[in-house]
Amino acid sequence: MVMVMSFSKETKKELSMTEAEGNKALHAFAYGMVLFSKIFSSGQISFTTECKSAADKYSQVISSLTSVIVDTRSTLTRRRGEQSVFNLSVPDSSDCAKVFDYFGHTDKSPTLRINRANIENDEDISCFLRGAFLVCGNVTDPEKDYHLEFVVPHMNLANDLARIISEIEVMPCQPNIVKRKGSYIVYIKGGDSIADMLAYMGAPMASLEIIQQKIYRSVRNKANRQRNSDVANSNKTAAAAAKQLAAIRTIRELKGLDHLTDELKELALLREEHPEYNLRELGEELSDPISRSGVNHRLTRIMEIAEELSSNAGL
Repeated sequence: MVMVMSFSKETKKELSMTEAEGNKALHAFAYGMVLFSKIFSSGQISFTTECKSAADKYSQVISSLTSVIVDTRSTLTRRRGEQSVFNLSVPDSSDCAKVFDYFGHTDKSPTLRINRANIENDEDISCFLRGAFLVCGNVTDPEKDYHLEFVVPHMNLANDLARIISEIEVMPCQPNIVKRKGSYIVYIKGGDSIADMLAYMGAPMASLEIIQQKIYRSVRNKANRQRNSDVANSNKTAAAAAKQLAAIRTIRELKGLDHLTDELKELALLREEHPEYNLRELGEELSDPISRSGVNHRLTRIMEIAEELSSNAGL
């Protein structure tokens, strides 16, 4: 069975290929990855993903910066088709303490929070969010919906992340937070906001895909509205024409069309010949063309005459 890579995995693959420029940017990127791992403490660090590119990047960056060994193991799962799940961890507890300390964390803090010393400027924040998204982020296929989220294990950490995103000057965005299955979901809705976020984190191709899909949806919805409008107008025209033809038939049977003035008779014959025409088309086909409102006025008079004749005939 051939597995088709999801939009979220494609996005992570693109982010994994985006290189952080300079030691500070790389430091911020690595910090985003470890801080939002499934477990990040002085005694244990672990991360689980179905995205190989994210797993490879995690192992490579953490090992190169801190010189610790990152153990990677993969297993197969039949969930949503057969695919690999990568389990990464730092097996040595002293190495975990080393990484924890490297990013300025201590066991004295009652809860895990973002250490702002690791992200001092806009470029640092971009790299930090890229790392965070690789380990705990997801983005919905834009063909289905516009939704980007970070799945965060701790409430205060989620609040800190939402605050950092909302403070980005070049990308006005106000994320929301909801609790789901014991985790805190920091999420963004809306095609424009998500496209901006992806571009900001370093995934311009994924951002372009969102924009293109948004344009396609807009064009498709406009076409659907026009088509629905055309159908509604056609139905309306058909219903009106049926009433007009019934009135003309009544006049023909009771008095004959010569009972009508020349103008009304010409229009009545034209309506019988072209029941599918709308008012504008009828007006254009008359020997002396008239406006849509003029045609409507004459047809109304024809129907009034038919009603008068029917009433006089006791019908």
